[in-house]
Amino acid sequence: MSRALPSLAHALALAPDLNAGLVALGEALMDSDRSAIVALLRYDGRKEMLRERLTPAGGHVETGSVDTTFDHLPPHVRTLIAGGGQFVDLGERSAEYARLFGLTPFADGGLLSLRGLTTDGTLAAVLALYEQRKMFGTRTSERFASSAALFDIAFARFADREARDEAVTTLEEVTQKVHADYLMRLSELERELSQVRDTAHSGEHDATARIQLEQSLHTAEEGARRATHRAQSLEQQLMAAVGQLEQSHIELHRRHEALRQKTRTLYLLERALALDNVTGAPDQLVTGLLALVGDDMQAQRCSLMLSAPEPETLYLAAARGLLPHIRLGQRTKFGKGVSGIVAATREPLLVQDVADGAAHPLLRDEYLTTGSFISFPLVYQGELLGVVNLTNRAKRGVFIEEDVERVRLLGLVIALIVTRAQLVDRLLAGIDGN
Repeated sequence: MSRALPSLAHALALAPDLNAGLVALGEALMDSDRSAIVALLRYDGRKEMLRERLTPAGGHVETGSVDTTFDHLPPHVRTLIAGGGQFVDLGERSAEYARLFGLTPFADGGLLSLRGLTTDGTLAAVLALYEQRKMFGTRTSERFASSAALFDIAFARFADREARDEAVTTLEEVTQKVHADYLMRLSELERELSQVRDTAHSGEHDATARIQLEQSLHTAEEGARRATHRAQSLEQQLMAAVGQLEQSHIELHRRHEALRQKTRTLYLLERALALDNVTGAPDQLVTGLLALVGDDMQAQRCSLMLSAPEPETLYLAAARGLLPHIRLGQRTKFGKGVSGIVAATREPLLVQDVADGAAHPLLRDEYLTTGSFISFPLVYQGELLGVVNLTNRAKRGVFIEEDVERVRLLGLVIALIVTRAQLVDRLLAGIDGN
């Protein structure tokens, strides 16, 4: 696919609304299969109906009516769609359901796949993928599954935003109506009180009239009290709703940040694989890989140590920002220093502030300095290939547990590339030869 997953993830992260997200998804599908069709079917849970069809086409979204009950689908298909997370193939009934959903059938009947999109565990929409039958090659639904999964994440963000906007609009309408009713009622009370005062000043002392006036005054006062109470209750409800909206906004921001981090990781994985594909020289490849990880983690000092031929020994294969006297090829025994400890235990090591203890043994490691650092083992199929060290984060930043998980994924790719390109032996031969 010319439009890689990182590009789609980036487009979805920037999309302001559902329509923009659908346009990005449609463009990704065009890069994979220009004849295939993708559409979003909105689901009304209260009426259990698929109500509206949104189809990206030519940079915009076409809207159509569906108005089909969900139980038109076979029971086992409904169950799988309601669970979400996968495409469900409708097989030989694809053309029948494509017409039902308003999708133009292919001459050969095509193949229709449906994937449920849920919010808070409840079905909110159905993603429909309609493709032509192929004699050979992989189904479009299989190649498009990763793109659909990215859209699923973005759909939850769009749904949260729509719910928040709808809640704000509803609150504004309710507030305006109650405020208008309150003002009208106050105006009526003022008019009644004015009439009471005018009647009192006229000198009429008829007992019946006086009783009626007192009752009217009491009624007016009671109405004012109730109106005030309603206004106070509404204010409390509005404050509670605002608090809920703020929490929704925080959760939306968290999800957006998680999507942004996933997009960045996908981009780095693509860069690492592309670097392996175009770089032949082992020293340039390993330097490029280390730079990718170091730049992503904002590490001003980083190093990659690989297994040496000597038993339980590492050698320095690539480095950035180390002290001048440290040379490539320099050996470190297992159990010695940070890299040796990580190599011996095969467990990642995260230290957020070694300066808390002046006698900390890691302070004497010549490959690291004080401050937060991560040291991560590279293991492939049970074999220790080396250790990646990252320290001196820019702006005195501190590494956290989430950073370790990102390094873990990048480390797996680096270990795979190191094994495939036989970098352990090739690099050492070049370093020792110099």
